[in-house]
Amino acid sequence: MFKHILIPIDGSELSMRAARTGIELAKLCQAKVTALHVIAPFQTIAYMGAILAASEIVYNEEARANAERYLLEARQLAEAAGVPFEGEAIFGDQPCGTIVQTVADKQCDLVVMGSHGWRGMTRLLLGSETQKVLLRGNVPVLVCR
Repeated sequence: MFKHILIPIDGSELSMRAARTGIELAKLCQAKVTALHVIAPFQTIAYMGAILAASEIVYNEEARANAERYLLEARQLAEAAGVPFEGEAIFGDQPCGTIVQTVADKQCDLVVMGSHGWRGMTRLLLGSETQKVLLRGNVPVLVCR
C-alpha cells in the first residue's frame, strides 16, 4: 500500500508516539521511513553583534545535537522493527514548507505526524504545522493524538 512514509518529529512525546505508529505501519506495508526534524533558525536581533554571533553558534550546536538525539530514538525504533530508515535534520523557518518539500523530494506517499508539537502559543496564533501540511500537502496525512 505505502512504500515511503515521512515522519516529522520535534522531540515531543506526541511526535515520538506518531513515529512509533508510522514505523509500525511501515512494517506492515513493508515500507521505508524517513524521519525529519525541522530546526528553526536562530532569531537575530540587531544589538550587540558579537554576543549574538556567539549565541547563534551555541544555538545551532544545541539544536543540531537535539535533532540527532530525536533522530537516533526514531532510528532505534525502526531498527527494532526491521524497517529501513533514513533520518534528516534541516534548518527551516517554516516546518510545513520543509515537510511538503521533503515529501516531493523523497517521493513519500504518506506523512505520519502528531496533531500538535512544541510550538505552544505560536501554534495558536499561526495555526498548527499539522493543519498546514493537511492543507498544502498532496499525499495522505495520518494525524496521531
